Amino acid sequence: MSDRVRILTSGDTSLLPGDILDRTAFEAENARILAAGGEPATAQIVILGITRAALKTASWLSAASFIETTSQLADAAIEGRVDPLLGLKENVIIGRLIPTSPDRAVIV
Repeated sequence: MSDRVRILTSGDTSLLPGDILDRTAFEAENARILAAGGEPATAQIVILGITRAALKTASWLSAASFIETTSQLADAAIEGRVDPLLGLKENVIIGRLIPTSPDRAVIV
């Protein structure tokens, strides 16, 4: 619920002030800009409620299983999104082995 940040200043990045994105994506973009000698963006941590956190996940399948199923599936189809099925929830939904480590899977 606190792995998101809101961009305050964009610096030399392509991020826009007010955008909310994953903290790892923010840190990766800043690292890229710093390596090139540019000015990094600044952000503050955003705590999302359970519903918004579920809808903001990178996995559209996981988001669709929580709430607003029809609109989540329609948006994913229109945008041509592909779910890489990297998380626990997505794999449980479709009945696959859960990703526990690179060399081991657990059947649920």
